[in-house]
Amino acid sequence: MKILLLGKDGQVGWELQRSLAPLGHLLALNSRSQAHCGDLANLPGLAETVRAYSPDVIVNAAAYTAVDKAESEREQAFKVNAEAVGVLARAAADCGALLVHYSTDYVFPGQGNRPWHEEDLVGPVNVYGESKLAGEQAVQAAGCQYLIFRTCWVYAARGNNFARTMLRLAAERDSLGVIDDQHGAPTGAELIADITAHAITATQADPALAGLYHLAAGGETTWCGYARYVLEHAAAQGVPLKAHAEQVNPLTTAAYPTPAKRPANSRLDTHKLQRAFALTLPDWRLGVARMLTEIHEK
Repeated sequence: MKILLLGKDGQVGWELQRSLAPLGHLLALNSRSQAHCGDLANLPGLAETVRAYSPDVIVNAAAYTAVDKAESEREQAFKVNAEAVGVLARAAADCGALLVHYSTDYVFPGQGNRPWHEEDLVGPVNVYGESKLAGEQAVQAAGCQYLIFRTCWVYAARGNNFARTMLRLAAERDSLGVIDDQHGAPTGAELIADITAHAITATQADPALAGLYHLAAGGETTWCGYARYVLEHAAAQGVPLKAHAEQVNPLTTAAYPTPAKRPANSRLDTHKLQRAFALTLPDWRLGVARMLTEIHEK
């Protein structure tokens, strides 16, 4: 099996290099790749890459992810998250490849307090969400076989992330204020990559499994709850802190305005994914604890 991976250096892309390698011949690209184009802003180059490599599976882990900047860079966000995705989807249809694409809970309006189902009505509240929804629609319109995974609150041990920020601030300050009225499940890039590899294998064996799925860790929390858990774990590991979990104060979204509106409800119902692929999604704390252990050991 020939696999084309785009966005190899992102949080999910880095883990996908590991999880996809045993499945076949993997060509992993980023926006700077020379022999083949992996730049989602280069639409003709993307199409030529697919034609030249003729993969069995295309995994698109590249995206425009600057949520706040998207409000003023709408054209660029849509070019990468929608137009380029449409190019990949049509190229996948032409060569008979399975396209794996990642989307987000931001396609939903973000109200309410129950997890979102795949069939719920969409209604993005910011430009980033609009561009990701347009990408989903481009895939579905292209006629290719696809797996679309909507996920939320993605993190990895590699690079900057929310947990690292909380650890840095807690070492510098006596107290922290963190949003406590946005709900979701921190979801590890490692988990996303492993489930992707499993789903590709299953879908290659049974094409009826292709479709749209929600992929998130089990359980839920708020950003404030997430921060407190990070600091509790750090304290237990003997990490020196000035601010501990009890010094993390809850804030409302209104008290921390941003250019792009954030959804209050990022919960995703994952029962469809679990049933289709015979999976159990672990509680979010397990993945975060593993990630924090990796950080502390470095």
